[in-house]
Amino acid sequence: MSNTGYITEDTIVALATSSGTNGAIAVIRVSGQHAIKITNEIFKGKNLLQQASHTIHFGTIRDGEEIIDEVLVSLFVAPNSYTRENSVEISTHNSKYIIERVVSLLIKKGARAARPGEFTLRAFLNGGMDLSQAEAVADLIASNSAASHQVAMQQMRGGFSNQLKSLREDLIHFASLIELELDFSEEDVEFANRDQLKNLINKIQVIVQKLIQSFEQGNVLKNGVPVVIAGKPNVGKSTLLNAFLNEERAIVSDIAGTTRDTIEDEINIHGVTFRFIDTAGIRETADVIEAKGVERTREKMKQARLIIYLFDPTQDKVEEVQAQLPEIERLQIPFVTIINKSDLLSEAQKAVYNVLNPLYISAKEQIGVEELKDELINRVRLGNLNTDDVMVTNIRHVEALQKTADSLERVIYGIDNPVTSDFLAMDIRQALYHLGEITGSVSTDDLLDNIFSKFCIGK
Repeated sequence: MSNTGYITEDTIVALATSSGTNGAIAVIRVSGQHAIKITNEIFKGKNLLQQASHTIHFGTIRDGEEIIDEVLVSLFVAPNSYTRENSVEISTHNSKYIIERVVSLLIKKGARAARPGEFTLRAFLNGGMDLSQAEAVADLIASNSAASHQVAMQQMRGGFSNQLKSLREDLIHFASLIELELDFSEEDVEFANRDQLKNLINKIQVIVQKLIQSFEQGNVLKNGVPVVIAGKPNVGKSTLLNAFLNEERAIVSDIAGTTRDTIEDEINIHGVTFRFIDTAGIRETADVIEAKGVERTREKMKQARLIIYLFDPTQDKVEEVQAQLPEIERLQIPFVTIINKSDLLSEAQKAVYNVLNPLYISAKEQIGVEELKDELINRVRLGNLNTDDVMVTNIRHVEALQKTADSLERVIYGIDNPVTSDFLAMDIRQALYHLGEITGSVSTDDLLDNIFSKFCIGK
C-alpha cells in the first residue's frame, strides 16, 4: 500500500485509447505484478510468461473456448515499462462489445479497473518520473499546437526537473553545514561560509525569478493566446472571426447589434494557439440585453492578451477613430488597429487613415487576413520564443516557486542581519520544502489525488 491510498500491489486495467471513436483499433492497458500472468490466462498463442520484454505476439482472446477477438499483445517486463511494473497492452478491434468483454475477463482473472491517472501515478511512485514530469504527461495529451507540444515534451523529458534538482542539491549542501553548526552551537563555530551562501542564494533567486516570469508565456503556450475582436457594431467583427476559422461560426448580418454575447473559438497560427473572442459591438444602447453584451465586451477586453480593434471606413471618420482609441489605450494591453472593408477604399482614401498606422483588410473578401495573422504573432512576442528554454506552465509550480523566493529572501535577511543558525536553517528548510513540492520530493495524499484525478482513466 502506498502512502496515497492506492494499492500498488494490485494489477490494474483500463482502455488506453479514446472511447467512442471510429478508429479500427483499441488498446487495453494492464499493469501490475501479475499483469502478464493474468493476460496469459485469457490469451491463446505463445506462452506470454516465457516471452522477452518489448515483444509483440499475435493470438486470440478467449473466454473458455469462445473466441472474443484476434489481438496483438505487447509485453513490457518490469522495470522496463512506463509504470516500472510488468505491463501488457492488448490491441483489439475497436468494438465496444469486444472491449467490455476483454476488460471484464481481465477483472474476472484478478485485475481491477484503474482509477484516473493511476498508470502515471505508479510511474511516479516507482521512480519512473517526478511529479512535474507526471503533470507534463497530462499537458502533452492536452497539447493542441506545436508550441504547447514542445514545451510539454521538454518538461516531460526532465528539463524543468533537472534545473530544480541542481538548485536543490546546491542548497542542500549549505543546509547540511548549517545543520552541523546546530550540533556545535555551544562552540559558536561556522561551517557554512556566509558570503558563499549569500552568493548561492542570489544565484538561485535569479533562476527562480526567471522561472516565475516564464509562466506568463508558458501559460499562453499551454492554454492559447486570448484575443478579443472588438469595435463598434456592424464593422465586421463576426465576419473576421469566420474568416479566421474558414467557417460560418458567427452570425453575420447588416443589422447593428446582431452579436449580443461573446463567441469563442481557437485556431492555430504558426504553431501557436489563439483563442479568438468575437464580442458585442461597443456603443451606447437602450436595449437591456445588448447593453449586457457591451459590458461583457469591456470585461473580456480587460482579460485579453491582445485586442483586435476594427473600424469601418464607411461609417468611421479618422477623428471618430482617434476618439475611440483612448479607451483601448487605458487598458495597457497590446492592440492592433484594423481598417476593415479596405477593398472599398481608394489609395487616396487610405492615405487619410495612415495616421493611425493601421492594417488594411477585407474580412469578407479575405484580403489581408494572412498578414494580420503574422502581425498577431509579432504583437504577442512569441515569434522568437525558444521553446527549448525551461518554462513554467503550471500554476501550482508558480505558487511553489513564489514561496521558495520568499523563503530565500528571509535567508538573505538572516545573513545581512545576523541571526542564529537555527533560524537560518529553518528558512533554508522551507525553501527546500517548496522546491520539493514541485518535483514530488515532498508530497501529500491530497496533493497527489488532486493531480492524478484530472488524468484520463487509461493514463
